[in-house]
Amino acid sequence: MQYAFDEIIERRNTNAMNTDGFRQYIFHADETMQFPYADEDFVRMWVADMEFAVAPEIIEAIEERLKKRIFGYTKVFDPAYYEAFRNWCEQRYGWHPEKAHLVTSPGVIPALYELTGYLCQSSDQVLILTPSYAYFKHAVDFHALQTVCSDLKEENGYYTIDFEDFAKKAADPHTKLCIFCNPHNPTGRVWHKDELLQVAQICKENDLWLISDEIHCDILRIGQTHTPMAKVMPDYDKIITCMAASKSFNLAGLMFSNVIIPNDKLRETWKKRHYDFENPLSIAATQAAYTKGGAWLDAMRQYLDENFAFCAAFIQEHLPRATFRIPEATYLAWVDISAYVSEEENLPLLFANEAGVLLEGGDMFVANSNGYIRLNLACPRSILQKGLTRIADLLAKR
Repeated sequence: MQYAFDEIIERRNTNAMNTDGFRQYIFHADETMQFPYADEDFVRMWVADMEFAVAPEIIEAIEERLKKRIFGYTKVFDPAYYEAFRNWCEQRYGWHPEKAHLVTSPGVIPALYELTGYLCQSSDQVLILTPSYAYFKHAVDFHALQTVCSDLKEENGYYTIDFEDFAKKAADPHTKLCIFCNPHNPTGRVWHKDELLQVAQICKENDLWLISDEIHCDILRIGQTHTPMAKVMPDYDKIITCMAASKSFNLAGLMFSNVIIPNDKLRETWKKRHYDFENPLSIAATQAAYTKGGAWLDAMRQYLDENFAFCAAFIQEHLPRATFRIPEATYLAWVDISAYVSEEENLPLLFANEAGVLLEGGDMFVANSNGYIRLNLACPRSILQKGLTRIADLLAKR
């Protein structure tokens, strides 16, 4: 089946964060904030959802559920959901999560907030790798805990873990939890099995809990393979895995994710304290994604690969002083433009005001990220070309 990834879909006035909420999210402002560009003239390359229509197989499943006409209190009772998720994990990752370990959450971010509160006490520290998805730190801050950062090492756009630094910070007696991103956001690294094993071993040696955020695990460049963190050390029950169809199938607004908790005590705490009713449409959509969405996902990945190739060639030609390496996963480009801008500049504001492009700057990724921009490439190629042209035209003047 051919999918219309080049189609431009109007999203304004749908309560979409992407179109209607960017002032609040990016600029912490209200609707009175004005720009030289009208809202409809912005090129949006910021929040991590897609500009692609959801797979028709998923829409059909939602429509079938709508025909039932009642949307009362709902949980996952039908074993078919677990079977769909298990089969997806087996086929895509060679991993078999146990049914008894699976719980659900409105999202990976809510799960991070909740788990951090269950696992840590007031004097504890949480270890993350930077640059980092900001909500890792937000979850730590919410519980008034201390964030400890281990900076990734970078060479020509390729990132690796500084294991000496990571091990030193993991060994601090106040460190109780590591929140890990696999694949990594924003750099797009697909961690090798030996890297994952070394992280897991360091955490086990120091008796750390390890939350592995694997929300981007399906969005791989063609030829890449994802390895779940829990797969490399199956006997360590302090590894918690968070997965979802939300990024992979553009279902973020349906608020549904999978959390695999092998530790019996923690899972018991979760079940006692977590409000676990679910949206019936979310269950139907996610189950359809896992059972019928593979062809759409693979076609989308191919389109993304072509978008990344286009982006790399464009940057090489028009922004020769920038550093960009095609990421191994995600639909997010992590671009070093420090040769064109100063550290003091507010990059999202700069590009909004002077280029009409909405994007996220490096200062939104905790640390080890100044001078970078993150661009969402999950959009029609015509939009991508327009956004990159505006970015290059602005930076060329500098």
